[in-house]
Amino acid sequence: MNLAHAVGHKWMLSFKGDTPPADLLQTIARHPIAGVSLYRSLNVKNPAQVRDLNHALQRAARASNQPPLLIAADQETGTLFAIPQTTPFPGNLATAATRDPKLARRMGYAVGRELAAMGVNVNFAPVCDVNINPKNSVIGARSFGEDVELVSHMAAAYIGGLQEAGVAATAKHFPGHGDTALDSHYGTPIVDHDGARLRAIEFPPFRAAIDAGTRLVLTAHLALPKLDSHGDLPATLSPTILQTILRGELGFRGVIITDAMDMASISQDLGIIVDSIAAAVAGVDIFLAGPAQAGSAVIYDALLHAAQRNLLSTAELDASAARILELKEWCARISAADLSVVNCAEHNALANEIAARSITLVRDQSSQLPLQLDSTSRVLVIVPTPQDLTPADTSSYEHVALAAALREFHTHVDEIELPINPSADDLAAVREKFKEYACIVIGTINAADYPNQAALVNLALQENPRTIVVALRMPYDLQCFAQAPTYLCTYSIQAPSLRACARVIFGQATATGELPVSIPELYTLKRGII
Repeated sequence: MNLAHAVGHKWMLSFKGDTPPADLLQTIARHPIAGVSLYRSLNVKNPAQVRDLNHALQRAARASNQPPLLIAADQETGTLFAIPQTTPFPGNLATAATRDPKLARRMGYAVGRELAAMGVNVNFAPVCDVNINPKNSVIGARSFGEDVELVSHMAAAYIGGLQEAGVAATAKHFPGHGDTALDSHYGTPIVDHDGARLRAIEFPPFRAAIDAGTRLVLTAHLALPKLDSHGDLPATLSPTILQTILRGELGFRGVIITDAMDMASISQDLGIIVDSIAAAVAGVDIFLAGPAQAGSAVIYDALLHAAQRNLLSTAELDASAARILELKEWCARISAADLSVVNCAEHNALANEIAARSITLVRDQSSQLPLQLDSTSRVLVIVPTPQDLTPADTSSYEHVALAAALREFHTHVDEIELPINPSADDLAAVREKFKEYACIVIGTINAADYPNQAALVNLALQENPRTIVVALRMPYDLQCFAQAPTYLCTYSIQAPSLRACARVIFGQATATGELPVSIPELYTLKRGII
């Protein structure tokens, strides 16, 4: 294989447009590439458009006598949907609250069927990080929780289902992003644990993913100074992390792909040339161009020049290209269903089942549930306007339809939507209403990060003892209003979770979910799976 082709295979492009742009088609005509990654903000309108886009890209590869493209997306579900109008699965943390790996496998299979029908053959999922840090802003509900055994079983089951549907799974973010307080989009998190701790907590879910046959592992741009003495060197650039541990110790033989190369933890501008070469030397197979790198060829040019100067081993380039070609051949065997499978009744029934079994009643100290009201009583629902809390989040596209869910069981339900961190004027205005209602239901999203969201709950508890609090994302919110007598967790703002929560509130269903994370100083999770 010539150098241009070998290096081309290491390049996963991003681009802007809902049809293939001319410069991308020209690149495909010149030499092979690994493929493309689709981003909701750049490329996606609806499932039919995504299918047509992907079919056009594959036609261009065939016309240029190139191997099939890897076409990837971040279809994690829950808080991150690369493609809308798909089945609204509640996500990993909600699924973990069911403690049932069979549901995780079924969800993986359903997600895979939908992606395959749209021409996507690689999913950047599942998240294998053990979310052990309550201040972790970037992982959170994307994880299967804080218990190593639970995360390992759930991730392995999901991988089995996804790949049974013919879509390659990507275990991420190796070597483990669960115990960080810094988002690697904005800097280099330091995980300052020794090897014994890492092998007990962070590594086991990735070992389980590898044992389950995951086709790809995605690297995290974080540093492990006690395993790699180069201080704040991101794992993506570390031969110790990628070769000694991932390839050697854990035995991974598939494709290593980077997290997006436009993150602040990777040098940008001219520095990305050095970092790209270092990552290739460390053992990276594919470089993932992030949304900010649409149309950029700087990584390809840097790697090709380094190969021509013998800074990269030809044998290692060929071995890397062989791994990528093997992955492409595996993906090409897919037998995809048609678009009718996307958001179909069967998949929605599964989403509803996961949601119903995930709802967790953490406490009901005042025995408010099931809520019993006369027909004229009024209920006030207050929810925050969802925001993308990190770049790996699509919550801003959603509406928290909790009031609509409650109206299925009670007519007089009013709704107020406030900013995620309401102003003092917002609090004063809503406080006047609290005593007018027989019951207040307040939804929260990461209240510890938004002080006035917590202040709102505390005001409601002062003014109206019949206040029910629903954590719509992370259970940790209870720390901000520990005196709340009735507290539920949905782990998700997707419609199935909100409907399931409403059924529990009105006694139409029993909450059977188990906390998949502890609430520090208040509740400790039950370890393992049921």
